[in-house]
Amino acid sequence: MKKKIHPKFNKQVKVTCSCGNTFFTASILDEIVTELCSKCHPFYTGEQKIVDTENLVAKFKEREQKAKSLGSFKSKREKMLAKKKKRQGQEKKEEKAVTLKDMLANITDQAS
Repeated sequence: MKKKIHPKFNKQVKVTCSCGNTFFTASILDEIVTELCSKCHPFYTGEQKIVDTENLVAKFKEREQKAKSLGSFKSKREKMLAKKKKRQGQEKKEEKAVTLKDMLANITDQAS
């Protein structure tokens, strides 16, 4: 093994969790600070816990409230139904339109 190329290996490193739990392990680091451990992790405790380190849940809730306050949100299905109704209305208008040929046919029918 070459000398002076390997990091110093500490056999007693204190690990501190955000819940207050501490234990010792071996590592090349001097001290380890973590957010979750076996005492507070939802998998081990069986309790549901939201871990939000970057305030993502709060940001999502703000966006959700803002969207509700606007009130003009339409789902894709609603938009598609509106387009379909609009197209059907245009088709009905086109059906009602009388062509020049139809007009001439009506005149000749009335004249005879």
